[in-house]
Amino acid sequence: MALSINQFKVGVTIFMDGEVYQIVETEHVKPAKGSAFVRTKLKNLRTGNLLDRTFRGQDSAEEAFVEQRKLQYLYSGQDMYHFMDQENYEQLVVSSDVLKDGAKFLKDNLEVLGIFYKNQILNVIMPNFIEVLVTETEPGIRGDTAKGGNKPAKVETSATIQVPLFINVGDKIKVDTRSGAYVERVY
Repeated sequence: MALSINQFKVGVTIFMDGEVYQIVETEHVKPAKGSAFVRTKLKNLRTGNLLDRTFRGQDSAEEAFVEQRKLQYLYSGQDMYHFMDQENYEQLVVSSDVLKDGAKFLKDNLEVLGIFYKNQILNVIMPNFIEVLVTETEPGIRGDTAKGGNKPAKVETSATIQVPLFINVGDKIKVDTRSGAYVERVY
């Protein structure tokens, strides 16, 4: 279904130039002379890139019906990751290209959100924070404080992150999956 520029609102998804975009910002402009237009900021749902685009009064775009499904991570092998759809229990295979940096924080039974267009997976959205166990790091020294500096630590998902000096092997920590940064120790 074609959408006119009057129907452009934040959150609407459109299909344009062979890609699916979500409207992040819109500004309807009605100048004193000339026809109205809409300035938009679009987010590519496959890559996450932002695009600024202006649509004139006669322009239109095809609406894209995007579906979100809860998926559960099962296992991986050869750059392919296997998930189970939580509604119909079908198994899906997702390539590392779709997961990008999120792949290094996948752990067994982790629930993620899958974005689908015409039954094809566009993107996998990780939870913002996960709790992981530290499996390798240099031992902490008595007297180290939270402000004393950082050291590398390997966690159970095989990712390496920077943690404070007081973190030891066996500690459970909270990690921000968007940036890969240490947040806090979990007790």
